[in-house]
Amino acid sequence: MDAIRASGVRKSYGSHQVLDGIDLTVPAGSVFGLLGPNGAGKTTLVKILSTLVRPDAGTVVVAGHDVVAESFAVRQKISLTGQYAAVDELQTGMENLVMVGRLRRLGRRASRRRAAELLERFDLVDAGRKLVKTYSGGMRRRLDLAMSLVTGPPVIFLDEPTTGLDPRSRQQMWSFVRELAAGGSTIFLTTQYLEEADQLADRIMMIDHGGVVASGTSTDLKVQISGERVELLFADERGLAAAVADLDPSRVVDRARRSLTVATAGSAAEVRELLDRMDKLGATVDKVAVHRPTLDDVFFALTGGSSR
Repeated sequence: MDAIRASGVRKSYGSHQVLDGIDLTVPAGSVFGLLGPNGAGKTTLVKILSTLVRPDAGTVVVAGHDVVAESFAVRQKISLTGQYAAVDELQTGMENLVMVGRLRRLGRRASRRRAAELLERFDLVDAGRKLVKTYSGGMRRRLDLAMSLVTGPPVIFLDEPTTGLDPRSRQQMWSFVRELAAGGSTIFLTTQYLEEADQLADRIMMIDHGGVVASGTSTDLKVQISGERVELLFADERGLAAAVADLDPSRVVDRARRSLTVATAGSAAEVRELLDRMDKLGATVDKVAVHRPTLDDVFFALTGGSSR
């Protein structure tokens, strides 16, 4: 079952087209990563999926409901955590959570019970009695995420949830996202950190200038752009020269490091064959390094290198 389905989504502001026919599907219980440079249309797409903005064209169904015709029903099934923590600094963590529960009609007792559960889950029990204005950035983000989970929505939109966090706090947030997905929640994640999408997302979509430029698993995207590469570092200039003369012209040479890089499928047999070939040439190889493509490679190749 798909938690989110979108087809032919378009949106323009005046003469500026922000989204140009976006199609996507997000299976229930999965983590979907949306990547793209500034101005690519990520935030506009999230706003459409979460009923905050109407599309000019196309259809969008979230949690079984049309975002235009059944926007109220959609809002009952989703939560949206934006780029900046939406917390009340003059209340305690507990008071923030209870307030959300009351606004969602949980009742006083149920709201306090749910608040206590979330404070424990997000390691904020001690901080729950303190004013939020005393919280660190990581604590605010954890409280913000906890507030979005008061009613246990099946679909969760996280718009750059770890922006500005230190590495330890970012790792904590990653753990919470994995925990939510393992519990059956569907996570729609936008992020400026490519490693974050690589670590968390089951599927990734990259958009640029309002259109989809790539979609698939992290592995699919890496293979699509480039395969693995083997770098050979030679003991002397003579060995490097012999290898350069013998190998395919597509190889990359770095004479300062006495290295030569060739494309490979990454199998042990292929690397062994390459080293045997160097032995026959009398080219002594000091070191061998296998380089695998990263999402950074994919991002720069598909978006022309524009990023934050």
